[in-house]
Amino acid sequence: MPNSKQGNKAARAAERKRLRNRLVRRGVKTYVFKAKSAIDAGEESAYQKTIVAISSVDKAVSKGIVNKNKGARLKSRLMRNLGKRQRATS
Repeated sequence: MPNSKQGNKAARAAERKRLRNRLVRRGVKTYVFKAKSAIDAGEESAYQKTIVAISSVDKAVSKGIVNKNKGARLKSRLMRNLGKRQRATS
């Protein structure tokens, strides 16, 4: 427990930020998972789901919730898998 008013306020703010960041990270995971499963299943909507996932990753990176290198890695892997599937089907 914090011993001062400032420490107490900082702890409350940190908790609010933690909960907000958790929601954003969870959303990124959800969109990336949906895109991966759509790519693996060969769905027609795989491209659109990938674009949505990349957008959510970019937003999280711009807010500082996800490290920029991790964001780049996630986007690169999604696009690489999408490209492999598109080449395989054509």
